[in-house]
Order: sequence, then structure tokens, then C-alpha cells
Amino acid sequence: MTTKTNKNHASDEAALARMTENMTKVEALGARLTEIMLSREGHQAALDAPNQELFTKAAQSYWNEAIQNPAKLIEHQVSFWSKSVSHFVEAQKALAKGKLEAPVDNSAKDRRFANPLWETHPYFNFVKQQYLINAETLSQAVEDVSDLDPREKQRLGYFSRQIIDMMSPSNFLATNPDALERAVETEGESLIKGLENLIADLEANNGELIVRLADEKAFELGQNIATSPGKVVFRNHMFELIQYSPSTEKVHATPMIIFPPWINKFYILDLKEQNSLVKWIVDQGHTLFMVSWINPDKSYRDVGMGGYIEDGFVAAFDEVKKITGEKKINAVGYCIAGTTLALTLSLLKQRGDKSVKSATFFTALTDFSDQGEFQPFLTDDFIDGIEAETKDKGILPSIVMARTFSFLRSNDLVYGPAIKSYMLGDTPPAFDLLYWNGDGANLPERMAMEYLRGLCQQNKLADGGFDLLGHNLELGDIDVPLLAVGCETDHIAPWKDSFRGVQQMGSKDKTFIMTQSGHIAGIVNPPSKGKYGHYTNDDLSLHHKDWLEGAEFHTGSWWITWGEWLKNQAGAQVDARIPGANDREILCDAPGTYVTRKARG
Repeated sequence: MTTKTNKNHASDEAALARMTENMTKVEALGARLTEIMLSREGHQAALDAPNQELFTKAAQSYWNEAIQNPAKLIEHQVSFWSKSVSHFVEAQKALAKGKLEAPVDNSAKDRRFANPLWETHPYFNFVKQQYLINAETLSQAVEDVSDLDPREKQRLGYFSRQIIDMMSPSNFLATNPDALERAVETEGESLIKGLENLIADLEANNGELIVRLADEKAFELGQNIATSPGKVVFRNHMFELIQYSPSTEKVHATPMIIFPPWINKFYILDLKEQNSLVKWIVDQGHTLFMVSWINPDKSYRDVGMGGYIEDGFVAAFDEVKKITGEKKINAVGYCIAGTTLALTLSLLKQRGDKSVKSATFFTALTDFSDQGEFQPFLTDDFIDGIEAETKDKGILPSIVMARTFSFLRSNDLVYGPAIKSYMLGDTPPAFDLLYWNGDGANLPERMAMEYLRGLCQQNKLADGGFDLLGHNLELGDIDVPLLAVGCETDHIAPWKDSFRGVQQMGSKDKTFIMTQSGHIAGIVNPPSKGKYGHYTNDDLSLHHKDWLEGAEFHTGSWWITWGEWLKNQAGAQVDARIPGANDREILCDAPGTYVTRKARG
């Protein structure tokens, strides 16, 4: 018995020694972390939160409400007090029974609180339930603000939700049972790995905290993602032009070109063979070209929307026509490139240029009158901060946009991944979509401000026209056959707003598809998956609600519906076109060189 006790004692001492050693490592990593934060480049403070005016107005509204309707304020406070005290009493009763158990927990299921200890352990249950009471009270207080401008109230609601999400007990080591259990199980090793992950993320972004969502070492462009065979057949200072190798003996005469958004990289449409839109298009017998945009540095600061149109869209059209010998092209624009395709089509109409035979828009906004979830980021104080940032750096750094998009879904894209990486010490998953999501690109100073001021804030394209390249560009000028795709749960380009812009385009031949899912999954939806369906309705004169109510639902991918529509735009069959034919110079293999350029100043 004594021998066994001695062995256990020795084992406990060894475990304690390892824990002590690991805690020493944690302290050393903490010092390294401090050094990084002291040397970080930083950014404009206006990009982190609204100016004090918003909070001042909210406070004034609160006190006005208290004076004019004190009963309402008292009701809120009494309710909060009552719930808090009742919660405390219930916890005390449970402990008084002499058992270490929590009171009955009837709170709604929440992924943040999946560990059973949140329900069964009195400490964690008390912390969780009090947090939920606090969160409900704060949300209700914001909801009941009555004399704020609706836009300001929406913004106040957004930032209050950020505070609520940030203060979740799951985000702190001392109140996260998963993290504490992992730390004990690994004798502190999880905390070391977590700090190493945190430091690596900070170092990768010059001291800015952007949570890495995927294991970057798991992917290599051209090897296990972006693998569709093709060649770079043209390059200028704005883009590389990829011509994909045919997979059929015959192809449609009219070539197709895709313009992806330059906020991210083109290979979202060619992640892997199973879900590659690139491969699917080529397999349908189309000669496909892809624009791969440059990832700009500060030397591009004076490149504006006009540069993307003239040296991007128009230059690409010219090269495709030269390569194929065709006079017309089917064009596709995704997200901001769809917005810019609309501008380009208006410009070509006014110039008498008929290069585009048809246009397809993927989740593209052209009418910004309803700013949706982005409204908190499109007020003057935030845009003024972006303007100061771009003047300082010559670019809008990709991390600013990454952070903005991430906080629209903060629990899923910020706090959840941060807990796994920094507190649990997990390696980010080898997930191709998340890898692409983290491979962002910068925006030139002039382009960013023209887009944010002229289109997002002032909505000039849909309201009076957007002055560019010596022309006043309008939606009504667009007269080519077009098809637009919106996504049902898209929070970046809501389908109803895409729909409203299409309604204002001048084309007589217009088709709109609303597909299930969001901004990415709704578009990258191969037929083989049999996953998301889509809606169609020929009557585009209706309000979007009426359009959807009368729409026909189709099971399966919208790609099939689009493919049938494309056949009417694609012309007769001709021999397949091989990249480099007719002595055309080949610059390199797909996916090219521009796509590998990482975001930097």
C-alpha cells in the first residue's frame, strides 16, 4: 500500500513539475507577445468602433426616455434585478442541498455552451445564465430606443451585439470549461500551443489580429487547389488572363470570360475538381478565360475604378477576341466585379462597342439604396477612417476588409476559431474554402474610395449615373441579354438588392435566379452534390417578395438552369481551341503568378 501511495505521489509531483515548466514557457511566450504588440504598425482608430457621437446620442436617447417615460425604464431595471436575484437564489438553493449541482437549466441551446458542464456545474452554469440575462437586457434596451434615426439605431444595435458577443464567458480562459479541461489534460501544453498560434497570426499580419481559419501548409496552388489545366496567355499590370484547356473535341463558338472579385482570389471557382465551376463550364463545351487580378501594393494607389475597367475589363475583352477570332464574348462578373461589369456595359454602349453578347452577374450589387448589414460600416466616420488609412498606406489593406466581413458573423468567424486556436491549442483545419477566405487582396486607394463614396454611400450608378472615363454610366444603358444570380442567405450582397438593380437595367431579355444558401456556397454549388435548390420567375416587374412568392422552385444546382440559358448565347460548335494555338505566346501554366502574390503594403 505504501509503495503504491509513493508511486502516485511521485506521479503527481512529475505532473506538477511538467505543469510548472509549461507555465514558465507560457510566461516567455507572453513576453514575446508583448514585444509584437509594442512594435505593431497599427491602423486608424476609426476603423475599430464608431465615433463618440453615436454613443452620446444613444445616451441622450436613454436619459430622455427615462425622463419622459420613467415607468418603462424602471420596468426594465426591475426585470433585470428580478431575474438576477432569482438566478442567484436558485443557485444557492441547489448548493444548499449539499450536492454540487446546478439548478434546472431551460436556456436555449447555443453552440458556445455545448460542454455539459455549462448545464451541470454550478459555477459554469451560474456564469452562463447571468451572461444570458445581461445580454437579453442590453439587447432589449437598444431595441426600445425610440428617438434615434433608424440608421443610427441599426448601427447602435450592431456594435452592442459586438460587445455582447465579445463578453461571452466562453471567450475567457477562467470561464471556459473546454479550455480549462484541455489545459489540465495536457499539463498546460494546450496553452503553449495556443499562444504560439496567436503569435503566429499576429506576426503574419504585422501585429493585427486576424484569426487564421485554415491550415495554410495543407494547400498549394496548382497542386491540390486551383488545378484545372490551362495557360496564362496575357499579362499586364492589372491582371493575368488564363485560357483553360478544353475537355471536349468541339466547343461553342462564343468564348466566355469570368471576372472574379479582386477583393479575393479567383480560385474560389476552382477549389478542387469536385466543386470547380471552371471545370464544369469547360466540360459543357465552352472556351473559358479567367481574369486573375494583381494583388496591388502602394504603387497602385492612383488606380481607380476606371483603371479596372479600361485596363482590366476592356483589355481582357480585346485579348479574348484576338485569341479566338470572335467578335462577341459572354461575360461573367462576380460580386464587385459584377458591379464593375455593369459599369463596363454602360461604357461600351455609349462607345458603340458590341463586344459583349451576354452578361451573367453572380451576387452583384448595382443599387446600394439599402445597405443592409454593411450600414454600420458605411457611415462617414468609418469611411473617413478608411480614407485616412488609404492615404497613409496607399492601399486599403486586406486585413481591414477581412476583419469587417468576419465581424458580421463574429461568433462563427472570430470568437469560435479563436477559442479553438488560442485557448485549446488546436491546429486550424485543412479546409480549402477557409484557406481561400484567408487569402485576401489589397485595394488601391483611389479605387477603394471611389467605390465606397460613389457607389456604396451615394448610390450614383442607380441614382443619376456614375461619372467615369468621361461618361455618365447608368444601369439603363445595359441592353444585352443578362442573367443574374442572387443567394437566399447572402449577407454581403442580399438577393433582394441584386434583384432591385437588375430591374433597373435596360435589357429586354432578363433572367433572375435566387439560389439557396449564401454568398459563396450558393454560387459554388455543383450539380453532383444535389444540395441547394433555386427559384425562378419570369416576371421581374414584381416586388421581390411577390417575385419569390410566385417563383417556381427547382431542386438541384442553378448551374443546370444557367447552362441551358448559355446555350442560346454560345453559338454554333467549332473545333476546340488549344491555349497557345496560332503561335500565341504562353507565359506560364495556370493558375499563374499573380494569384500567388500575398497581400502586402
